[in-house]
Amino acid sequence: MQTNTPPRSTMRLTRRGRAALIAAGAVAAATAVAVPLMVIGYGDGARGGRPASLVVPEGLRSAQIYEAVDKALALPAGTTKKSLGKARLKLPAEAEGNPEGYLFPATYPLDSGTTPESLLSSMVDTANERFGGGRTTAGAQRNALDVYQAVTTASIVQAEAATETDMGRVARVVLNRLERGMPLQMDSTLNYALNRFTLDTRESDTRIQSPYNSYQRMGLPPTPIANPGEDAMRAALRPPPGDWLYFVTVKPGDTRFTADYTEHQRNVAEFNRGRERERNQERGSAEPAR
Repeated sequence: MQTNTPPRSTMRLTRRGRAALIAAGAVAAATAVAVPLMVIGYGDGARGGRPASLVVPEGLRSAQIYEAVDKALALPAGTTKKSLGKARLKLPAEAEGNPEGYLFPATYPLDSGTTPESLLSSMVDTANERFGGGRTTAGAQRNALDVYQAVTTASIVQAEAATETDMGRVARVVLNRLERGMPLQMDSTLNYALNRFTLDTRESDTRIQSPYNSYQRMGLPPTPIANPGEDAMRAALRPPPGDWLYFVTVKPGDTRFTADYTEHQRNVAEFNRGRERERNQERGSAEPAR
């Protein structure tokens, strides 16, 4: 994440709040993004080798879920995505038929009558149940958002935070930056635009023309960037108070939030020193024994 008026070489946040230094057109430190995997359950309800359930973890994109449904139902690749036109999903008007953000992560039973349309409908109906109601509307309004924008915020929180506690703080960073008219500058939205999963982002990537490029565009992206769970949605609706504008995971379990850019720079420097030590250790372990 960059400041509103960044210096020539700027510190920014990557997914999971991991900061890196942009210099000479490339990110100096990056690690691979772990993409959650689908779990297909074979239980007492399975018949003829057909799975009995499909577990959808938090944070997956719709494209990943379509692929998983195809595999779970033993359908040709692309079948579930093509079924969207006839699924009659109960999506909010703002979604314009795009279910991103509303394919709720949960365990869904599968039987001989399950179709892509019925499975997607169950996911959307579950999302409407979990994300609907007066409390959700009131929580969104407290943050100057509508419900769809709250789901979009939750999807960013899901992508950027590693723990439930950090989710609330990341949500507060997003809201604080929106309130101050600062670009979000989240790599999670940029990765969505580029249809990839990586922390290795080049400075040139931040100049792509896309409504999901939160380096170039102000405000929230036009749609959610993943399908968030209840913890992320709760964080988006009721984040803790705080003036944070920056965050960086210095090491696993140690994510630091601050409103002071100078302090943030010190935290990033500590992170980069740790990453350099890790790279040296990796290079050493890769050398052949003599």
